[in-house]
Amino acid sequence: MEESVSKGPSSLRLGSLKSSLSGRSSPKSSPTFRRLHSSRTPRRESRSGVGGIQWFRSNRLVYWLLLITLWAYLGFYVQSKWAHGHKKEEFLGFSGDPRNKPVDAEKNARRDLLADNSLVAVNNGTNKTQVSSDRKFDVILAKNEKEVSPRKKNGKKARRNSHKTRGKSKAKMNIEIGDTEDQEQEIPQTNSTYGLLVGPFGAVEDRVLEWSPEKRSGTCDRKGHFARLVWSRRLVLVFHELSMTGAPISMMELATELLSCGATVSAVVLSKKGGLMSELARRRIKVIEDRADLSFKTAMKADLVIAGSAVCASWIDQYIAHFPAGGSQIAWWIMENRREYFDRSKLVLNRVKMLIFLSELQSKQWLTWCQEENIKLRSQPALVPLAVNDELAFVAGIPCSLNTPSSSPEKMLEKRQLLRAAVRKEMGLKDNDMLVMSLSSINAGKGQLILLESARLMIDQYPLQTHSEVKKAFNIMQNQSTLAVKHRLRGKFTSLKTKNADGINDSHRRKIFDGKGTVEQSLKILIGSVGSKSNKIPYVKEILNFLSHHAKLSESVLWTPTTPRVASLYSAADVYVMNSQGLGETFGRVTIEAMAFGLPVLGTDAGGTKEIVEHNVTGLLHPMGHPGTQVLAENLQFLLENPSAGKQMGMEGRKKVERNYLKRHMYKRFVEVLTRCMRSK
Repeated sequence: MEESVSKGPSSLRLGSLKSSLSGRSSPKSSPTFRRLHSSRTPRRESRSGVGGIQWFRSNRLVYWLLLITLWAYLGFYVQSKWAHGHKKEEFLGFSGDPRNKPVDAEKNARRDLLADNSLVAVNNGTNKTQVSSDRKFDVILAKNEKEVSPRKKNGKKARRNSHKTRGKSKAKMNIEIGDTEDQEQEIPQTNSTYGLLVGPFGAVEDRVLEWSPEKRSGTCDRKGHFARLVWSRRLVLVFHELSMTGAPISMMELATELLSCGATVSAVVLSKKGGLMSELARRRIKVIEDRADLSFKTAMKADLVIAGSAVCASWIDQYIAHFPAGGSQIAWWIMENRREYFDRSKLVLNRVKMLIFLSELQSKQWLTWCQEENIKLRSQPALVPLAVNDELAFVAGIPCSLNTPSSSPEKMLEKRQLLRAAVRKEMGLKDNDMLVMSLSSINAGKGQLILLESARLMIDQYPLQTHSEVKKAFNIMQNQSTLAVKHRLRGKFTSLKTKNADGINDSHRRKIFDGKGTVEQSLKILIGSVGSKSNKIPYVKEILNFLSHHAKLSESVLWTPTTPRVASLYSAADVYVMNSQGLGETFGRVTIEAMAFGLPVLGTDAGGTKEIVEHNVTGLLHPMGHPGTQVLAENLQFLLENPSAGKQMGMEGRKKVERNYLKRHMYKRFVEVLTRCMRSK
C-alpha cells in the first residue's frame, strides 16, 4: 500500500490520502492517530477555507470571468469620473482644458465690456480711454459704494502688484484674446468715468422669491396637442452659438419643453461661444460634441431637425451633401432680418422642408429677397413669434404652469414688489428715480450710443419742450388704437417744466412733492449685457469714449453683466428702450418680456417692434438713426415727468402679452409647423 501511495500525482493528494487511510487503520486513541491529527481542530478547519480554494481551482473559468468583470467595472468608473467629474483638473493629477469647462454666468459673473477677440484691462483711477496698437483700453466701472481715493498704477509695476490687491477694494481684470472665459471676479470699488456696475441679482431672486432651480423648470401640458404630437419623437436642434441672446435662449427653451413632453432631444452647437453651456447641462439637454459626422448620423435618425438661426446655413449645406434626402426633415427657424444673413443662407433656402419666421415684416422681407434671387421655396413659410417663458411670466404675476396654491399670481405680484425694492436698493436708486433699461448685446444694431445721446440732450444741453410733440404723436397712429384708451392717456399727458434753485432746467433730476415732502427724482440708464460674446469691441470703445467726455451723463449710467436671470432687472426698471437700428428688430423677445412686467416701451418705428408696440397705447415710437435722437429724448423726458402715463402704457402692454405672447400661444403655432413638417410627402 505504501508503494501505491508513493506513485500519487501530487503531495497534496498524497497527504490527504495518508490522512484518510491512517484514520481508517488507526484507532482514535492511538498515538499514531493523535500525531497525524493534532492540528485538525473543528475551529481551524472552519477557518482554513480549503473547500473554497478547491472550488476556485476546479472552476477557473468562473474565476477569470470575475476578474475581467471587476477590471472592466474599474475602467468604466475611472472613465466616467474623468468624463463627468466636476473637478477634472484634479482627477488623477491631470489638468483639463479650461476652454471645455461650462461657464456659469452667475458664479463667474463677467466684469468686462467685451465681446470676442479683445484684451481689456480694468484699472482704478484712470480717466482716459487709451486705445493702443496691442488692442488695449481701460474700462472703469464701479460697485455702488462710497468713492475711495484712487491710486494710479501703470506698466510693469501694476502687473506686479495685481495679485497683491486681490480681495481688496481694487482689482485688475486682464482678459486675453480668444479666452474670455477665465476672468477675475473682483470689481473695482471706485466710481469713475464710465458709470456704475451692478448685478447680477440671481441670489437676490432666489432669496426673495424663495425658489430653486428645480422650481424654475418648465412643465409640459401632457393633455395638450403639442405634447401628444412630440411624445416619443426624436428631434435634433441646431444652435448657432450659446450666447445669452434671443435665438439661443429660445432654442434652449424649446428643447426644454420638448424634453418635458417626452421627446428625445439632441443639440448640435456650432459655436460654444457664450455662457449657456452650464444652463444646457442643468436642463439635461444632450449636446453632441461632434458637429460633423456624428451630428449628421444623429440627424438622419431623427424625426425632425430644427435649425435656430440663419447662421446654421453651413451645417445644413453639409448635412444635405452628406444625406441628400435630409432637407425633407429640416424646419429652419430664421431669427435674423439683415441682408448679409440672407446672402449667407440663400443657397439652401429652397432645399429645406419649411422656413419659420418671427414676424410679418420679416417674412415679407425674406420673400422679397427670394423673388429678387429667383428662389422658389418648397412650401409656404410659417410664422411663430417668440413668447414670454413660464419663469418670467411666473415672476411677473401672469398665470402659468409654475403656479401653485402657495404661489398664486396674486402672491407673486406681492413678491415682485419685494424683489423690486431689494434690487433697487442694491443699485442705489430712490423710490422716485426712473430706471430706463436697454438689455441686449452691445453693438451698433442695438443703438445704445443713440440712447445715451438722447439722455445727454436731457442732461447737458437745453430744456426740451415736449408738450406739443406729444400732442402731435397722438395723431400718428390714430386708426390703430381705441378711442377710449386715447382719451384716458390724453388726460395724463401734461408737460411739466422743472427748474432748479438757480433757475436752470435740470431735466434728469427734478424735485417733486409726494404729499409728505419734497423728494428728488433722477433719470438712470441701465445698459446690458456686459461680457456678452456678441458685443462689438469698436462700438464698446466708442460708447466709453463718449461717456468719458460727458461727466454728468456717466453719473446716470449703470452697467450690468450678461446673465440668464433677468426677472430682477425687469422688476426694478420703469421704462424699456428697444432702439434697434437698420431694418429694426426682427421681433424683440425682450420687448414682450418688458411688457409682461408692465413697462412702457420706447421703440424704433421699424421691424417687429412696430408690430408689437402700439404707439401711445403700449409705448412710444421714434424714428431710427440720429433723426430719432431728439424724439427719443423728448419721450424719455415725458415719461420722467409723467410716471402715471407710463404706468398706464405698461398696463396696456401687459394685457397684450396675455392675449398674444405667452408660451401656450407659441406652442399652438408650433403644432401647425410640426404637423406639416412630419407629414409624409
